[in-house]
Amino acid sequence: MNGAQLLPVFLVGLAGSVHCAGMCGGIVTAISAVRQPVIPLRRTARGPVMDSRARGNDRGYILSYNAGRIASYMTAGALAGGLAEGARSMAAVAGVQLSFYWLANLMLIALGLHLMNAWRGLAMLERGGRVLWQRAQPAIGPAMKQLMPADTPAKSFALGSLWGWLPCGMVYSALTTALLSGSAVSGAATMLAFGLGTLPMLTALGLLGARLQHAMRQRHVRIACGLLVLGFGVIGLARAAGGVTPEWMDILCLTPNH
Repeated sequence: MNGAQLLPVFLVGLAGSVHCAGMCGGIVTAISAVRQPVIPLRRTARGPVMDSRARGNDRGYILSYNAGRIASYMTAGALAGGLAEGARSMAAVAGVQLSFYWLANLMLIALGLHLMNAWRGLAMLERGGRVLWQRAQPAIGPAMKQLMPADTPAKSFALGSLWGWLPCGMVYSALTTALLSGSAVSGAATMLAFGLGTLPMLTALGLLGARLQHAMRQRHVRIACGLLVLGFGVIGLARAAGGVTPEWMDILCLTPNH
C-alpha cells in the first residue's frame, strides 16, 4: 500500500474525527486538566506571567495519550492485515477480497451517514463491541484506575493504549480497510494513517476543551464531514463495480487490485 492509497484513509480519520469529540474528548480534556500547580514567574501591569512549561506539559501529556491510542490502532491493523495475509492460501480468495472491498466502502457510507446523524445503524456495531468491552472490564478496570490521574507522559501513553480499544464504529470502518490491505505491515500503516488523521482534532480538543467540542457538534460541520466520508464510499463502490475506472481515482477510494 503506497502513500497515495493511504490518503483517503487519512482523510477519513480527519473528517471522521468530529465523532471523536464525543468519544474521546472528555478523556483528553481531563488529561490536559491534570497539571502541577504553577507559580507565576513574575507579575506585570497586564497580570501574572506564567511559566510556559505548563502549556508544554499539557501538550506532552496529550501527545503521549494520542501516541498510545495510535499504537493500539496499529496493533489492531497489523492483526487484521496479518489475518488477511494468512488467508491468501484459501480457495476463491479473489472473490472474498472483492466482497471485503464492497464491505469497506459500505462501511464508509455508513460512517458518513452516522456523522450526519442521518442513519444510526453504525451505533449497533458499537453496542456489540461495548458488550465485549464490558466483559473485559474486570481485567481492564483496575489498570485504568491506576492510570488516573494521568499525570505523567508514561501514564498518558498507557491510558491511550487502553482507550484505543474502546468500541467505535469509525475505528471499525478503518479496520475493515486494514483487513483487506493484504499484510500485517500494510494493515499497521493503514491504521497509522487513520490515527494521524484523528490527531489534529484530539490534540486541539485537549488544548481547547469544551469550546471545540461545542463547535464540532454543529450540524453544518457534521454534515460537511459526513458528506466527505460518504463520497469516498460512493466512489469506491462505483470503482469496485467497474463503473469508474480512471487510474487517478486510486487516491480517492478503496478498490480491489486486479
